[in-house]
Amino acid sequence: MVQKLDPVRGGGVFIYPKLSSSPPLAEIKMAYFTQQLINGLSLGAVYGLIAIGYTMVYGIIGMINFAHGEIFMIGAFLSLITIMLVKSLGVASVPLILLTALGVTMVLTSVYGWALERVAYRPLRNSPRLAALITAIGMSITFQNYVQLAQGPRNKPLQPLIEGGFVIMHRGNFTVMLSYLQIFTIVLTIILMAIFTYVISKTELGRAQRACEQDMKMASLLGVNVDRTIALTFVMGAALASVAGLIFLISYGVIDFYIGFLAGVKAFTAAVLGGIGSLPGAMLGGLLIGLIETFWSGYFTVEYKDVAVFAILVLVLIFRPTGLLGKPDIEKV
Repeated sequence: MVQKLDPVRGGGVFIYPKLSSSPPLAEIKMAYFTQQLINGLSLGAVYGLIAIGYTMVYGIIGMINFAHGEIFMIGAFLSLITIMLVKSLGVASVPLILLTALGVTMVLTSVYGWALERVAYRPLRNSPRLAALITAIGMSITFQNYVQLAQGPRNKPLQPLIEGGFVIMHRGNFTVMLSYLQIFTIVLTIILMAIFTYVISKTELGRAQRACEQDMKMASLLGVNVDRTIALTFVMGAALASVAGLIFLISYGVIDFYIGFLAGVKAFTAAVLGGIGSLPGAMLGGLLIGLIETFWSGYFTVEYKDVAVFAILVLVLIFRPTGLLGKPDIEKV
């Protein structure tokens, strides 16, 4: 405490609190690190939701669905259309708008996932993998041009729906914030992963998927409807990608018909990094990709964040070719 004369009244001694010194540089760095960690986890959750679709399809039929990024893009556009329609009806409740958009988008995007499997993959299931790969690239370009023709080439904006958040810590001029949007993203991802894990491990569909993953022909001989199981796998992957599209839309507030390409490539990278065919690996890879991007952008230059992601992927695959949680393929004889 210090003593100081009152400059207005001209007399009397008043007690003023002494100004605290600025926080140490280490505390500011830790606060900045914490903020980047929160940002990276919320971004990685989006990549993880998309990556699961890649790893599920590959785990069952051994094909890479390179059109999955465009399913994510279609989910973002369907979310935008649904939100605008609901708001035009006079609905002002943000939770109701989000729940409606979430339900409608998951259902409609799942239809696209089912149609993709039925048209592009089922006829080529017994063909060479190169044929399916070329078809997937062709479907990706088809979806891009379809959305461009239907919605136009311009960016589609959306006013922020979720604003505000919690202040976790304050160090100097730097404040660590956990936004409501990040909470929504992380909580929704955890809920979906819990439901997904239950379906895979406890339900009849999950047992059929695991059987097809091990030996599709034997599963068919034992009464498993292989066509139905694979179609539902595409549906589930598309539903999760649609959730990622909704989160991307409300996070960035602008979308275009090309957003699926880069997001799809990064999600595929996440699936390979975690171990293609491993569901926990897909989510782990997505989180790692999000953290790598965020920390590189925060501590280095944002222009080279994608280079850093792929460089780390190469290093991981050099020492662990199957990915972090992947298992080596066992040839069946």
